[in-house]
Amino acid sequence: MSNQQDSTMNRPVFLSSAIFIAMITLFGAIWPKEVEQFFKAIQGWLITNTSWIYILSVGIILFASLWLMLSRMGDIKLGPDHSEPEYTNLSWFAMLFSAGMGIGLLFFGVAEPMMHFTSPPIGEPNSIEAAREAMKITFFHWGLHAWAIYSTLAVILAYFCYRKELPLLPRSAFYPIIGDKIHGRIGDMVDVFAIIGTMFGVATSLGYGVTQVNAGLNYLFGVPQTPAIQVALIAGITLLATISVVLGLDGGIKKLSNLNLFLALLLLVAVIVLGDTVFLLKSYIQNTGAYLSDIIYKTFNLYAYEKKESWIGGWTLLYWGWWISWSPFVGIFIARISKGRTIREFMAGVVFVPAAFTFLWMSVFGNSAISLALQGKADKLIEMVNTNVPVALFQFFEYLPGTTFLSGLGVLLVMTFFISSSDSGSLVIDTLASGGEQEPPVWQRIFWAVMEGVVASILLLAGGLGALQTMTIASAFPMIFMILIALLAFIKSLRADYLLMTSVQNHTTTIQYTQASMTWKERLGTLVDHPTHDQALKFVKEVGFPAIDELAQELSKKDQIVEISKTDQSIDLTIKNLNVEDFQYSIRLREFIVPEYVDESQKSYWRAEVFLFSGGQHYDIYGYSKEQIIADAITQYEKHFHFLHVYNSEEV
Repeated sequence: MSNQQDSTMNRPVFLSSAIFIAMITLFGAIWPKEVEQFFKAIQGWLITNTSWIYILSVGIILFASLWLMLSRMGDIKLGPDHSEPEYTNLSWFAMLFSAGMGIGLLFFGVAEPMMHFTSPPIGEPNSIEAAREAMKITFFHWGLHAWAIYSTLAVILAYFCYRKELPLLPRSAFYPIIGDKIHGRIGDMVDVFAIIGTMFGVATSLGYGVTQVNAGLNYLFGVPQTPAIQVALIAGITLLATISVVLGLDGGIKKLSNLNLFLALLLLVAVIVLGDTVFLLKSYIQNTGAYLSDIIYKTFNLYAYEKKESWIGGWTLLYWGWWISWSPFVGIFIARISKGRTIREFMAGVVFVPAAFTFLWMSVFGNSAISLALQGKADKLIEMVNTNVPVALFQFFEYLPGTTFLSGLGVLLVMTFFISSSDSGSLVIDTLASGGEQEPPVWQRIFWAVMEGVVASILLLAGGLGALQTMTIASAFPMIFMILIALLAFIKSLRADYLLMTSVQNHTTTIQYTQASMTWKERLGTLVDHPTHDQALKFVKEVGFPAIDELAQELSKKDQIVEISKTDQSIDLTIKNLNVEDFQYSIRLREFIVPEYVDESQKSYWRAEVFLFSGGQHYDIYGYSKEQIIADAITQYEKHFHFLHVYNSEEV
């Protein structure tokens, strides 16, 4: 094994996870019914006794996500203050949607609304009222709550990784509580738990979802629906997912996610155009309004008076458990692709945009199917929904023109969604097993991608997927408390960060403590000048470096712990041990394009910009004297002391 491999693998996490996954898979394959019964007993107890905890916790998470978006904390960036998003909005939406629940829409887009329509929790089945309620329930299960769970954990992980420079790992969320202990056994246990949940969540979806691919191929080409064919399909999907994950985030996963979004939009538009277009658009608007008007009631509805424990346990709590159990996987992946966005932008994008698309999808497919049922034309579809859910989508296409085209597009979309779920899952597991390394060795990516396919195949053949799914959902119960604790730690850290940010952003470039050593004409010259790289570099080395060195010497005399770090064109001054976080003042050269309104022959110019621990401050000190630079650094240091005073005084 190479040195690179040795340096990136977290051996305790990697080996413990692999051993646990192998053991659980073995138990599930040898004793599938016994394991399923064991976990169903646990799940049954949880539904009976702790359903209120699930409902209350998910409600808290939803309203916390909305508060983060609307509060002043939303101005804070997931990264340094100067950072910008790495991906365009379109690619970002495509990737988070593909990883989050893309395949579920194909599997349940027709089936779930029909199930609620024919068997509602309250009211008469197959009625107009049942149709309205069916869409509200479907929206409730697939809407804001699911994405709030994903986004809450994702924003916590992205904040601590990109803002506080901690590893992109679940353990980092607990840093404000346990400090450096996250780097020990406690942190390893948290990451192992996340790996196991991700592995079995993806493997379960892969095992169940391949039955839908097989159903589509059977419908189109007469391919037999047998375990051997399904294992072969898993092998093919795993191979393609392995290639994608080897190509990396930009080379494989992003391109595949963009393809997913294009195919999904194509299928969606096709059904809208080929179906009752006006009715579907009206339904979308009305369904969304009905969902929003009932959201508070449904969020906290436990059917306590109607005694519907079996219904809520088989539907709402099942979904909440599934979204929570998937949150480490989806959360880490979304965090991985979201550096540089503000918390407000992140929460709005992750919670509302995918939910709006999901609502449109469910309205188009669900209302189309329900409309057929109300007209008495959907007997075969209802039968398939009740007996063979994977075939329901393709049976639905029978009622539309262009059946073969729609079915072929559906099969292709199912496969690409599965590939993207598998490759993003492999990337997340690889990150977890590599101590947060975002570009781990290729062999590790291949190992985890192949492992997903092997686990899914073994349990599919042994009939152990049901046991695995039940175990995964039952694991959501302890994860609820982990998310809530992490949320409290996150809000505490945000509060301190916001105080610091508002302190330093009040800075102005008026020089304090010293008289300007240049005339106003000279200062005006530096403002309108566009220095070359050599000119800016000369300034930093001849003025900036000596200024920071002199300040560091004076600070050291006053018993401050000071560190200096230099490169060819930057210098960092760090003052350690200030309890909340270190103070940092840096001068760094940055290149910019010369504005079009400036008549200059050069294409670019350079600025000597100030950076603090929170990132670039977007002001240029080129042309300052040594005394003025020292004064500016002291001004920022004073701002930091002001932050410490406000923070500590409010703590009391």
